[in-house]
Amino acid sequence: MNRGAVASNRLGALADQIMTENAMSPKPGPASACAPVVSTGQQNPSICLLGATFGTNNMGVNALTVGAIKTVLHRWPGARIFILDYAKAPRKYNVRLGPHSVDVPLVNMRFSKSVYLRNHVLMLIALAILCRFVPLKALRAWVIRGNACLRAINEASAVASVAGGDSFSDIYGLAAFFYVTLPQLLCLILGKGLLLLPPTYGPFRNPLARRTAGWVLRRAELICSRDYRGVQYAAELAGPARSRAIPRFCPDLGLLLDPCAPPDPGVVGLGLRAPGSQLIGLNVSGLLSKTGGKFGVRAGFKADYDSLVFRLIDFLILSKNASVLLIPHVFGAAEESDSVVCERIYRELQPKYPGRLGLAKGKYDQSEVKYVIGSCDFFIGSRMHACIAAVSQAVPAVSLAYSGKFIGVMETLGLGQLVADLRTMTEAEVMEFVDSALGSAAACRAWLQDEMPKTESLVLDLFAGINELASPVRVLPSPLTSELPAPGPSDA
Repeated sequence: MNRGAVASNRLGALADQIMTENAMSPKPGPASACAPVVSTGQQNPSICLLGATFGTNNMGVNALTVGAIKTVLHRWPGARIFILDYAKAPRKYNVRLGPHSVDVPLVNMRFSKSVYLRNHVLMLIALAILCRFVPLKALRAWVIRGNACLRAINEASAVASVAGGDSFSDIYGLAAFFYVTLPQLLCLILGKGLLLLPPTYGPFRNPLARRTAGWVLRRAELICSRDYRGVQYAAELAGPARSRAIPRFCPDLGLLLDPCAPPDPGVVGLGLRAPGSQLIGLNVSGLLSKTGGKFGVRAGFKADYDSLVFRLIDFLILSKNASVLLIPHVFGAAEESDSVVCERIYRELQPKYPGRLGLAKGKYDQSEVKYVIGSCDFFIGSRMHACIAAVSQAVPAVSLAYSGKFIGVMETLGLGQLVADLRTMTEAEVMEFVDSALGSAAACRAWLQDEMPKTESLVLDLFAGINELASPVRVLPSPLTSELPAPGPSDA
C-alpha cells in the first residue's frame, strides 16, 4: 500500500485519538513508497555532507539531512557518511531510516571570533590554500594528516552539499550565506568533487555573494535544483560555457522522510471529534510573527501575519466546524521558534474555543512531527517543509509563502495553485484562498495518493547518473534534463 493510502486510512482512527487528551499508543509509521535499496557495485565510498545537520531545532533542515542520507544509501548501500558542520565538539548521530537506523558521525568545524582555532573554517581554508602551493607532497600530507577536518575531507570520495535548503542565497544576510558557502569553498580548494544537492538558488542582492555563488557553481560536478526556475538561474549564475556540470532538476529531499509515531503525542486541548468535522493542522511560524523573528515586518507583507493567523483559527472553527491543531515545525525557545508563538496563541485562544483548539507540544524529532502532521485531514503551514510533510502523506496543504521558494518547490509537485503568497495577497484574499482550497481537498488528496510515490522515486534516483566517485566525479547526462518545462524568470 502506498504512503498516501496508508496516511488516508489512519486519518479517522488517529484523528479521533489525537483529538482527546489521552496519549496515543505508539504505532508503526506508514510503509515507505520508496523503492528498495539496491547495490550498484560501488565499493563503500565515503561521502561528506555539508549544510546538513541534526544539531538544529528546525525540522525542515533535519528532514533534508535524512533525505540526503537516504539518496546516498540508495545508490551506495555500503557508503560511509559523515557530516561536516559547525559545532563545539564531534559527536555521532543515530539516524532513523524507516525501520532501520544508521550511525552518522559529525566532524566539527568552528565559525566564531576565535579564528586561531585549528578547526575554524577560515583557518582550514588558509591551510588548504597553503597545501595547494606547497611543492613537497610529503609536507602537504603532513599538514592534512595533522588536522582532523582536513583529514576527513581528504579521505572523502565526494562532498555533497544540502545548503540548508534555501541558504544558497543572501536572503537571510551575507553572514548566513558565507556560513553555508565557506565549507564548500574549503572542499573545492582541497580538490574534492562537489555535488550540489537540490536547494533553492538565490535570490542574490549582494554582488560579492552573487560572484561567490557563481565561482562555486562553475566548479561543482553536479548541480541540482529543487525548482524549475532554479535550473535556469543556476546556469545564469555560473556564466556561459564555463561550468563542469549542467544544472538539472530534482524534487526536494525532504519528501523522503519517513513518519514515525511519537511515544507520547503531547497533544493538549482537543476534545472528542464531532461527527463530520475535520482536523486541520495549522503551522504558525515564529520567523514571521511580530512577537518573534519579525521577518514579515521587514519583508513588507500585504497581510498582517499575526492577524491572519487569528482570523484563520476563527474561520476554521466557527465557519467550517473544524478543530484546529497548532503544530510547530521549529522548536526551542529562540525568538524565531514556532513553539513559542504556538504556545502563546494556544494560551490566549483556548478559553474561547474549548475542545476545538489544540496544541502539539510533544518533544518530537523530524519523523515524529511528520507523523502528527499526517494525522490531519487538511493542513495550512508557514514552514515549507511542514507543508512538504503534509503533501508527501497525501494531506492537502495550503502554503503561506514568505519567499519564492514555496511556489518554486510546490509547482514541481503540481501544487502551485495551493501557495498563498503573503508578499502579494491581503488578509481577505488569503481567507478566500483557504476557503477555496478546502472545497477541493478531496480531489487534491486523491491526486497526491497517486503522484507522491512517483515523485519520491525520482528523488531516490538523484545519484543514478553518477558513474563513479573520484576527483573529479564523473556524472552521466540526466534523463530529466530534456523533460523540463521551459523555466520562467528567476525569483531574483
